Amino acid sequence: MAGRRQNILERIADTTRRRVAATLAERPLEDLRQEALTLAERDEGAFRFEGALREAGMSFICECKKASPSKGLISPDFDPVAIAKSYEEAGAAAVSCLTEPTYFQGADEYLTAIHEAVSIPVLRKDFVVDEAMIYEAKCIRADAVLLICAILTDEQLRDYVRLADELKLTSLVEAYAPEEVPRAIDAGARVIGVNNRDLRTFEVDFGRSVDLRPLVGPDRVFVSESGVETAEDVELLLRAGVDAVLIGETLMRAPDKSAALDELRSLL
Repeated sequence: MAGRRQNILERIADTTRRRVAATLAERPLEDLRQEALTLAERDEGAFRFEGALREAGMSFICECKKASPSKGLISPDFDPVAIAKSYEEAGAAAVSCLTEPTYFQGADEYLTAIHEAVSIPVLRKDFVVDEAMIYEAKCIRADAVLLICAILTDEQLRDYVRLADELKLTSLVEAYAPEEVPRAIDAGARVIGVNNRDLRTFEVDFGRSVDLRPLVGPDRVFVSESGVETAEDVELLLRAGVDAVLIGETLMRAPDKSAALDELRSLL
């Protein structure tokens, strides 16, 4: 099992490193950096993602995801803009958009199109392994980036949170193991997510968020990711002090996504 735990996540990370290398072969890092910094200077909506999650009550981050390594193709007729609009109309606080192309069939273009179509903030859901991806996130008009503790060193976490702050992007720093929560805090994360799905095996343990919530102080936003399927789940997380939930497959498989989100919020 240990080998399997390492292989799935590292395979995605290794593929992403090759993707970054190909990107930088076509466009130098300095070009990305200059465009991102220019956009940041003009940006009047700094840290919109964090602000949206700090609103009173439970916040919902709703995901646009065409496929996943564990489930394969989830949405054959994938229309990210229509999906994002339905989430916004149903009261979502933010949208999460997969941009990883190989395992999730995502695309940067999906995120840019969503940004142009909705007024709520958009998280770039990808496997950040290089600073270039943070500059790139700003260039494609993301409001937030995902940083996964399991694939980053302490130094990378600190540097990437600092860089995201410079670009007025929120860092959603994701932990899975208990020892990763202090790493996220030490890196300066103001928004910490706990993934109920082990990204090495894709097995889900929904109680992980409840167990790890006490490790994160009330001054930081706490996000529970993956595994949330019912209104009872959401109610339990709210009682445990969770500030926001990130919901993907449950909504992506629902024929009426607005109705599904309304149902998830029905006990709040």
